[in-house]
Amino acid sequence: MSKLKRLPPLEALVFFESAARLQSFSAAARELGTTQPAVSHRIGQVERDLGVPLFTRRHRGVSITPPGAELLDAVRQCTRTLEAVTEKIRAHRTRAAFTVASDFCFATYWLMPRLPDLLRQVPGLEIRLLTSEEDFDVLSPLVDFAIAFGPGQWDGCQADLLFAETVLPVCSPAYRDRVGPWPDPAALGRATLLHLDSPGPARWLCWDDWFQACRLAAPAGGGMVFDNSTLTLQAAVAGQGVALGWVPLVEDLLRRGDLVVALDRPVTTDNGYYLVEPLPSQASPRHLGFRRWLQAALAV
Repeated sequence: MSKLKRLPPLEALVFFESAARLQSFSAAARELGTTQPAVSHRIGQVERDLGVPLFTRRHRGVSITPPGAELLDAVRQCTRTLEAVTEKIRAHRTRAAFTVASDFCFATYWLMPRLPDLLRQVPGLEIRLLTSEEDFDVLSPLVDFAIAFGPGQWDGCQADLLFAETVLPVCSPAYRDRVGPWPDPAALGRATLLHLDSPGPARWLCWDDWFQACRLAAPAGGGMVFDNSTLTLQAAVAGQGVALGWVPLVEDLLRRGDLVVALDRPVTTDNGYYLVEPLPSQASPRHLGFRRWLQAALAV
């Protein structure tokens, strides 16, 4: 801050540059929409600050002094730098970049593996991902789209259902071969259950819910608890137990054989994943492209 204080008044340099370029205080006043005395006053500020005259005043116009010419050159260099930087910022702002917010599980297991296809389908697109296991602000000006989990109601937003919450038990093939098979939900109670922890009311279906849907009481205690869904599924892939897998988020893991269905008893709830965006929204080509791509990819 001390270095900045030694600079001449920055606003006054605008008056100086105009007067030096036009060789006239009056012409500078017209260009800047002010008066000739105001221009003269501002330039006088810079001259007093530097302790040297920047112009030789004449009856008709002014001529710049050697110190004034030196200052003008520096101001022009700064101006060119500022122009280049601001143009770069504006160009970045107007590129086809937009931000998608979602939770770790959707971003990791469904969206990220498909991003190369998205970029092929929507050329020139730049996408940013914001992820959180907690609720996020879908009305944030930093978010263009949210792929959010819930009942489908977000105030001030349009929410389009992508898929309902459908959950089934999954595990690694090695764990199934070692501990399984499990012919019915009651038998699954003997497995090590991998739980997704929730600091508040559970947003996603949990093991208690799954057993209740199967008309059984959940096993008491035991198992392993993780604080996010990605870790829970990774523990299942590593053969540490049986986790609840959300369809279609685990489809790639099942297709590759990293996971298998431990017991084919899916449970569907009234919740789901929604494509959420604030209202009213101006549908830009990149928004429409992303929406079309997402709906087509989910239909495959």
